[in-house]
Amino acid sequence: MSGYEKPLPVVQSWSQEFWLAARQHNLLIQKCNRCGVNIFYPRKNCPDCWSPNLGWSEASGKGTIFSYSVTMAGVEERFSQDLPYVLALVDLAEGVRMMTNIVDCKPEDVFIGMDVEVAFRDITDEFSLPMFRPCRRE
Repeated sequence: MSGYEKPLPVVQSWSQEFWLAARQHNLLIQKCNRCGVNIFYPRKNCPDCWSPNLGWSEASGKGTIFSYSVTMAGVEERFSQDLPYVLALVDLAEGVRMMTNIVDCKPEDVFIGMDVEVAFRDITDEFSLPMFRPCRRE
């Protein structure tokens, strides 16, 4: 896989597990082993009790759109081919909020409170990005 020209994630020691799991299309969130709080985005210390004793758990990949914005213009050149796109805050079932893109639907169909599920996009051989799409009806 090649030709991806947008910025790539910067992997830190405390986020490496997240990116390795994402490459396998698994969504991980951190969990504090001291106070039990779920954490996203990956950090070195718990934002509640400041403990460095953090672990990982697999998230369900299900969530609800808390807020969103449709980007129509005014982006850096490398992102212009994606216009229009939806940037959203998604509340995951595990109680954390994640900034992400909403994909696989028209921007005008997106709404606050929409149920969504994770949909990974393989962008290079090393990276897959978690994005979200409307929940599929089964």
